[in-house]
Amino acid sequence: MSEAIPKLRSKALIDGANRAGARAMLRACGLKDEDFKKPLIGVANTWIEIGPCNYHLRELAEHVKAGISKAVRTPH
Repeated sequence: MSEAIPKLRSKALIDGANRAGARAMLRACGLKDEDFKKPLIGVANTWIEIGPCNYHLRELAEHVKAGISKAVRTPH
C-alpha cells in the first residue's frame, strides 16, 4: 500500500488560474518552474537600517535561506 503524498500548504498560494497574479509576483522575485514544485517557506525578520540591535538579522536571514535551499525547499 503506497502512502498518499499530502498536498503542500504553499500550493494554496500558487495553484489554479485565480493564483496567476501570485505566481507572476513570485516569478518577478526570481522563482523558477522547479521552485514551484517544492514547499515555499517564508523567512521574515525585524531587520531595519536604523536599529543597531537588529542590524545583524539581515545577514542571519541569508544563512537561514541558504539552509532552507539545501533542504530542497524554496525560501522566500
